[in-house]
Amino acid sequence: MGFLFSQRALLLEKVLLLRTVDHAFPQVFRNRVTWQARNTEGARLRAPFCVGFPFRFPLKLYTTGQKGTLERTRLSGSEGATMVVSTPTVHVRDTIELDETEEKIFERLLGTLDHYGLKTELRVAGGWVRDKLLGKECKDIDIALENMMGSKFVEKVRDYLLSVGEEVQGIAIIPSNPDQSKHLETARMRIFNIWVDFVNLRCEEYSDDSRIPTMQKYGTPEQDALRRDLTINSLFYNINTKSVEDWTNRGIEDLKCGKIVTPLPPKDTFMEDPLRVLRAIRFAARFGFILDEQLKEAAACDEVKAALSAKISRERIGAEIDLMISGNQPVQAMTYICDLKLFWVVFSLHPQCEPSEECDSDCVTYLDCTWNLIQLVGHSTFNDEQRRLSFYAAMFLPLRKTMYKDRKAKDVPVVNYIFRDSLKQRVSDAETVVNLHNALEKFLSLLPHFVPNGDAKLAEVDLGREYADVPLTSKESKLRVLTGLDRVWDGKPLLNGKEIMDALQLKSGGPVVSKWQRKLLAWQFAHPSGTAEECREWLKETHSSSNRSAGYMEELNGPNNKKSKTEDCN
Repeated sequence: MGFLFSQRALLLEKVLLLRTVDHAFPQVFRNRVTWQARNTEGARLRAPFCVGFPFRFPLKLYTTGQKGTLERTRLSGSEGATMVVSTPTVHVRDTIELDETEEKIFERLLGTLDHYGLKTELRVAGGWVRDKLLGKECKDIDIALENMMGSKFVEKVRDYLLSVGEEVQGIAIIPSNPDQSKHLETARMRIFNIWVDFVNLRCEEYSDDSRIPTMQKYGTPEQDALRRDLTINSLFYNINTKSVEDWTNRGIEDLKCGKIVTPLPPKDTFMEDPLRVLRAIRFAARFGFILDEQLKEAAACDEVKAALSAKISRERIGAEIDLMISGNQPVQAMTYICDLKLFWVVFSLHPQCEPSEECDSDCVTYLDCTWNLIQLVGHSTFNDEQRRLSFYAAMFLPLRKTMYKDRKAKDVPVVNYIFRDSLKQRVSDAETVVNLHNALEKFLSLLPHFVPNGDAKLAEVDLGREYADVPLTSKESKLRVLTGLDRVWDGKPLLNGKEIMDALQLKSGGPVVSKWQRKLLAWQFAHPSGTAEECREWLKETHSSSNRSAGYMEELNGPNNKKSKTEDCN
């Protein structure tokens, strides 16, 4: 509840601020309108946006985050537009520079090889190599072993460290778990306070109906590189030779050009493991890279979309989407998903529901508007979790009135289904987003009261049955209750739960106390100068009045009255 009040108050505050910054916005629009943005060539992009209040948005140009720009970038569904992007120029280092801790770790691993005369090469694989070449810090070290299992090598490292009088900080063996998309046994060891993963180089074969490999065996560095999702993730750093290895012969070049490409033909790569489609999109958005044209064709084909639905668990899909929404470019990620016609594959609806035409592009438009607003008011206004939920709430806003019937014929928001079934995310996430949607209509009806010449009647704004017995003595008090202004999230309730129970003579807590806590909070909004004693008296009087009303209704609906009513009807 506090989160809902604070978000309404903060957003209202920032909307009022936007009204005064006329020079920053090129166009005003009201009610059912068309949002227009202009690209670098002046082409106009259009997408519907219902707000019920005038907003203005600045001219916008997506950037890659590296040298170069994304030209003529559009939101999905734009009329007559195509996504044309220039190739970004990315600075890639010629060599990998190790920090002090990394040097110590690698020295101990090489010492193990020398001590036991092991004839194997150690290679750091994947994201660590990519990030180090980009000049970024990365503590996610995965070691690929050429001809032995990770668990056996970890035992050797442990024995070597003990033999030289060094501490063994921790060892863990994570068994394969295909049901959770964990196909290989992984050995983990903590060295100099960093967890290092050890696996063997491998090559894999997949069945037609699963992303779980049917056969795994020791592989060569080339086979291991080619089985990976993207060329920029297939690079190795050979610890033995202290050199970067590019077994696909294009990983470095794709990194420099800012291109997302698969090592093998993209359709083959995606059919083996369709989750790679979402990983490709996530990395493209994260680094501001462009998707290879053949990759886009393969990702959008019906076979790959069907495989994504059939072979990938909803938990894994939800995890990838959450990384995108929580990442640095959620709008670009969702735009790719929309452009590739994957939106309803990922955010699958209940069978009773059918999305309207261009609903997916509307969802991305709402997300984009919210992203722009947060960029304007500053990230510090929201913490990471509030920002994440705000983006979800904005993206699913076009679906807020879409319902389906559950087994008890009760109307359930389809947004609830998306979170619980399509993405397998927390129940609390679904509840928060649905609550934000429910608060929207009431919130929008308040906006005219905070602008010059606001002519809406406050009486038309319904507080809801729960707050019907909160005394409101003025328009201002009602507005305070409705909006939760005055920095309520920093305030402290006048009475705590135990004091509420004492005042109402309740023997146990639970939902009843929670209800009265919300009423108490509303009373504080309406009476900012009220004291704890005044609040206590109001609680007692209101509770007593409620009990008298309940007793009267029970008497009115008693058996004798029911009988007399039946006789009257006869």
